[in-house]
Amino acid sequence: MTTDSFTIAGKTFSSRLLMGSGGYPNQQVLIDSLAAAAPAMVTVALRRISLEPYAESLVDVLDDYVLLPNTAGCATVKDAVLTAQLGREALDTNWVKLELIGDRETLYPDVEQLMRATEELVKDGFIVLPYCNDDPVTCRKLADAGAAAVMPLGSPIGTGLGIINPYAIERIVATCPVPIILDAGIGTASDAAQAMELGCEGVLLNTAVAKAHDPVRMAAAMRSAVEAGRGARLAGRIPKRTQAEPSSPQLGLVGG
Repeated sequence: MTTDSFTIAGKTFSSRLLMGSGGYPNQQVLIDSLAAAAPAMVTVALRRISLEPYAESLVDVLDDYVLLPNTAGCATVKDAVLTAQLGREALDTNWVKLELIGDRETLYPDVEQLMRATEELVKDGFIVLPYCNDDPVTCRKLADAGAAAVMPLGSPIGTGLGIINPYAIERIVATCPVPIILDAGIGTASDAAQAMELGCEGVLLNTAVAKAHDPVRMAAAMRSAVEAGRGARLAGRIPKRTQAEPSSPQLGLVGG
């Protein structure tokens, strides 16, 4: 089964899984993992890689994929905007995953600066996908500021804790007018499936695959999980009940 397509800023994607490109044991494992996952986009940290397209560079290795530059490592609006602009020139794309970290221990976003950077980059012609906290108000304000999609965290980056507050993610999906991509905290396939069941349009993950004992197998599992979670969302789960209900009728039983 394949997922139905989804659209961000007029661009349609056949996969609802997005992947990071950092932390893999080596480039071959990264290549094999991406092949197993078949992601819609692959994020690259502009401040941590060489953007020169020389042989065996990360940009060269990822030539077959749609790249989504990100501003990981930025802590000020000025740094984030400049990094996005450099990425636009080097990679010939006006798409950017906007990260603006306010706390180095939790890697939580600085919401005030994130909002300002979103507004500035949108005015400069960027398609902005901001990484933010799991707050429905913040997500709605980012959408109002022109974000093409919003990427709330499930839990802190790299923790593998999964979705700590499913209610918040569900509320964000219900109240935000742009696509929601669950970003950060995914630990295993069931976390990705849950994000899709809550109504997210997609899932972005990195560490869960890069640091798995078998990254390629985990990448394939994540692809299946996103598809399964999306299918379950479309099918509609049964209501939760406090009492058991038999699947077969009680009347007319043999010997009854």
